[in-house]
Amino acid sequence: MFGGFRLPSAKSLPIRTRLTIWYVLVLGAALLVFAAATAGVLYWQLSRQLTRFAIQDIETIEGLLFFDASGALQLNEEYHNHAESRNVAERLLEVLAPDGTLLYRNWRLGTDRLSTAPFPGEGIGGYSPRTVRTKNGSLAVVVSRRHVMSGRPVLIRVGYLKDTVSSQIWGFLTASLTAMPFELLLVALFGFQLARRSLAPITDMARLGELITAENLHERLPLANPRDEIGQLGRVINELLDRLDRAFAQLRRFTSDASHELRTPLAAIRSVGEVSLQEHRTPEEYRDTIGSMLEEVTRLTSLVENLLTISRADAGQIELKLSVFSPHELVKEVVSLMEVLAEERDQQIVIVGDSSPTVRGDRLLLRQALVNILHNATKYSPIGGRITVSTAALPPDSVSITICDSGPGIAQEHRDKIFRRFYRIDEGRTREAGGSGLGLAIAQWSVQAQGGEIGVEDSQRGAKLAITLPVYTANGEVFREQAEF
Repeated sequence: MFGGFRLPSAKSLPIRTRLTIWYVLVLGAALLVFAAATAGVLYWQLSRQLTRFAIQDIETIEGLLFFDASGALQLNEEYHNHAESRNVAERLLEVLAPDGTLLYRNWRLGTDRLSTAPFPGEGIGGYSPRTVRTKNGSLAVVVSRRHVMSGRPVLIRVGYLKDTVSSQIWGFLTASLTAMPFELLLVALFGFQLARRSLAPITDMARLGELITAENLHERLPLANPRDEIGQLGRVINELLDRLDRAFAQLRRFTSDASHELRTPLAAIRSVGEVSLQEHRTPEEYRDTIGSMLEEVTRLTSLVENLLTISRADAGQIELKLSVFSPHELVKEVVSLMEVLAEERDQQIVIVGDSSPTVRGDRLLLRQALVNILHNATKYSPIGGRITVSTAALPPDSVSITICDSGPGIAQEHRDKIFRRFYRIDEGRTREAGGSGLGLAIAQWSVQAQGGEIGVEDSQRGAKLAITLPVYTANGEVFREQAEF
């Protein structure tokens, strides 16, 4: 906070602004590193160039030095020096005796010295280049070479101050740093436009996404380029909208069907009650009316229980209670419960198969699935019909439970639809039988929760539904603990 004004955090800035800032910061850092590296390379190259100039000057100076009549060492200055050396720096020259006595120094060196007494081996057998600090504190590139003049050994030192090199490097850095703000400004403008154009598809998708509601879930986001990252994001969002659209459509159908199913028994109860109250009736007639109303209440209770089961399954609130059991023994238990309904219609339920295979799953859920299927089989089989329930091991690692009735069967066009919620092959007949169209939907979910499959198979007579479950083995069988309803 500055003066009561809170600066915005980086995360609160738009992405295009953050990208632009990153562009400028990264480029600024890169330019600084480039300028520093370039200055270092230039400094090294110019220093080497000074060393080469000094070596060339020594080769020239060796032929220009002479002793005069008084024995003093002199230099013949009447020659044309290297033009490039004069452009780079002024030459510094001193000549020493082997004991360090100063024999000659040029006027540019003045009273200064390039170095102290000769170090061991200086200039012997070749050139001795180095960087030294003069008496007045300046850095200089110095090259030494031993030479014999008129029978007398001398040490020639030629040097160039590095001040000129440093001034050129600082001039380069000053020019680079001066131009850098303008470069960064241009990059910021270009980067902002680039980021804005790159993120324009996201802006378009956000604008259209704000208009998508539950009423127009069929709308989809535009994909400028499906192959780039933004296009992949749009594709994922569109697939999410597809799933939401299907879920909302399923919810609307479920709500419509559920309200219709609930309305029917309620309307029947109200109708029977209103008719009974219109005129005086005998106690026996009232009992019949109450019995009819209780039948509708029973049907309504069953429907509500089925709807509650579906709702809990959709919410993932049903936990599987796993155990190992024999499907054949479970079939016997279910058949014993359904025999009462079968006897009322003079039907026969026959159990065949092998009791050795075992499965691992929720026994109660699978029992409910078998009850629903057998209940349908008894409703649609004729009086005196036969229902066969068989269990068998299927190689390599499955077990099947097959329920085959003697009813009219299921036509091919209905086989993929009978497991849908509230779906009926014969609307009127199913209502008369008390069905709600949820039994097979619950049965399918119950079987899939065990990691199995359920479907309709071909049969010469009647309907044939087959359940396939994985056989339980000693090392355990992997299956889904919760299936999508």
